[in-house]
Amino acid sequence: MLAATAAVAAFPVVQGRAQAAVTEGAGYRWRNVVQGGTGFVTGVLFHPSVRGLAYARTDIGGAYRWDDRTDRWIPLTDHIGWDDWNLLGVEAMAVDPAHPDRLYLALGTYAQSWAGNGAVLRSEDRGATWKRTDLTVKLGANEDGRGCGERLLVDPRDSDTLWLGTRHDGLLRSTDRGASWQAVSFPAAPSATGQGVTLLVAAGRTVYAGWGDSDGTSANLYRTADGTTWEAVPGQPTGAAAKVPVRAAYDRHTRELYVTYADAPGPNGQSDGSVHKLRTTNGTWTEVTPVKPGGASDDGGTDSFGYGGVAVDARRPGTVVVSTNNRWALVDTLYRTTDGGRTWTSLKDEAVLDVSETPYLKWGGDQPKFGWWIQAVGLDPFDSGHVVYGTGATLYGTRDLKHWAPEIRGLEEASVRQLISPPAGQAHLISGSGDIGVMYHERLTASPSRGMASNPVFGTATGLALAAARPSYVVRAGWGDNGNGAYSNDGGRTWAPFKAQPTMAKSAPGPIATNADGSVLLWSFGAADPGFRSADNGGTWSEVTSFPKGAVPVADPVDPARFYAFDTSTGTLFASTDSGTTFTARATGLDSGDSEFQLAVTPGRSGHLWLSLKWNGLYRSTDGGTSFTKVSSCRASYTLGFGKAADGVSHPALYLVGSTESITAVYRSDDEAKTWTRINDDRHQWGWIGATVTGDPRIHGRVYIATNGRGVQYGEPVR
Repeated sequence: MLAATAAVAAFPVVQGRAQAAVTEGAGYRWRNVVQGGTGFVTGVLFHPSVRGLAYARTDIGGAYRWDDRTDRWIPLTDHIGWDDWNLLGVEAMAVDPAHPDRLYLALGTYAQSWAGNGAVLRSEDRGATWKRTDLTVKLGANEDGRGCGERLLVDPRDSDTLWLGTRHDGLLRSTDRGASWQAVSFPAAPSATGQGVTLLVAAGRTVYAGWGDSDGTSANLYRTADGTTWEAVPGQPTGAAAKVPVRAAYDRHTRELYVTYADAPGPNGQSDGSVHKLRTTNGTWTEVTPVKPGGASDDGGTDSFGYGGVAVDARRPGTVVVSTNNRWALVDTLYRTTDGGRTWTSLKDEAVLDVSETPYLKWGGDQPKFGWWIQAVGLDPFDSGHVVYGTGATLYGTRDLKHWAPEIRGLEEASVRQLISPPAGQAHLISGSGDIGVMYHERLTASPSRGMASNPVFGTATGLALAAARPSYVVRAGWGDNGNGAYSNDGGRTWAPFKAQPTMAKSAPGPIATNADGSVLLWSFGAADPGFRSADNGGTWSEVTSFPKGAVPVADPVDPARFYAFDTSTGTLFASTDSGTTFTARATGLDSGDSEFQLAVTPGRSGHLWLSLKWNGLYRSTDGGTSFTKVSSCRASYTLGFGKAADGVSHPALYLVGSTESITAVYRSDDEAKTWTRINDDRHQWGWIGATVTGDPRIHGRVYIATNGRGVQYGEPVR
């Protein structure tokens, strides 16, 4: 029988103490750099008993509570630390209608063998504090089916009993409000590769469970009336259009259960779907699909899609909203009915979208789209005109069923890959992220007015660099719509594509660097590809055969003739003194095989290098990489950055994500890594934060941290 371990102490939890060279408890204020969503909102849940109380979950960025007084989302899982990074994906959430302060989260981002097991968090104060139970099974909040659900439910007969549907381990039950879990007998057999339980919903005192591994002919919806015996629901629909039950909602006035279906769990891969309702009083099924997939699209193709979200109006019997999903040709929509599904209206057709607060939602064009990956739909139980729906990038809301705008303040989910804090100019920050490319942040407290960097627009940024002695010149690389590299002569405000690019840039764009004066570019690609050099602003490119394949090019901040690169496969530092034309080996015998490493240069100092290694700490060179000395104060280093020096100090401040002893945290050093001060705390950890960190060269103490799912965090000392 599957069981969970005992619950651990309530969060936040202190995870040990650092060595004597570290000062703890430095006062820092932490906030999000505002981008505005930028990630997949996989679930939204209004509390049925409390006006203005709602929760949202994301695939990699944790959970949030809506604060109706400030119109903002409050992050609830930022306390999750480095070792628990897999718990920032929220598989499911549940509230207790009878106890408004209770909240439950099922956490676990990946169900793969290399990921940790899932966990359940439970709170008695709406997520302000938590108790945790570690599970012996894996969950998959960032895998196929992540928009299904909810998979977590408080039993309608007993507030102490909870149900949790898993992907590969069947159905679990807790009888002590989530403190411990046991497997229960369930009619469908779990598999190592399937979807398992896709949804749990209460209809009166009966609990229904969706099953995602049906072949389209076998049962995929089950129920229990007594909490012990499960049975297949009689008469349920079959066929490809009803293969996977995605979501369900119960109309307590008409006693009808509405279920959305698709031929795949989504969010990708759906091409067929349907909507059905079950009258629970007599077992009658009725198909109420608004529009059947398979018709002609505007481009002459097939209008293929599935159905995703569903929500019922608690105030108006027979009023329901459902969403299409994966409808790329005609764009996804919401359908609304006021007569139990006999007729439907597309809310997209009359929608007026206002994205002035988050301009990136225009995706480099003139107009925003209604959305895609719509599997999360919520209808306010106290306001029939208040509907929200999640997309792959935001959460839209309306109060009148016509005018829509993002209801996303406070919710930031970008997976950030690159950060630059320029030493001059309007913007203190330029960021590069997955899915939303590069952003120029005129202000840290508002979404960039220019939206995503365009000309070309990137989906995911792979490289970002500026010329240290000419900071108005910036270059970027990534997966683009019209080329994979671009340059800016105004500090990143506007861009132009490179006139040419190496062939492999289209299929494997990688990191890019520019030398100190911006006269030379070096572009790296896959591990099997050579580096390429341009001395005419991307007009032509030549192969650099001596550049270590797959390495990250780094420019000297003072001398335009110098570049560096670390070959992790051999543990060798390479350097160029002819502006990247040739590279030769310098230091050898360094740690090899470390996939998480960073080579950094000290601003304003030629030849001063820092090698950050996940497993072996931090190394320093002051002779251009000819030799390195281990920094004794650092046990493990994931990423290193620099900021303005402290008053009376000549060396830039160092910022480290790493460990001085046992704590993986964020540190600052004002004395060249002799001593460190931990500047984050146990309430601000954000899971995996190893991509990049940088200080602000104009403001001592300010630091920017790239997170994998919580956007850009920035901290400043409390003065």
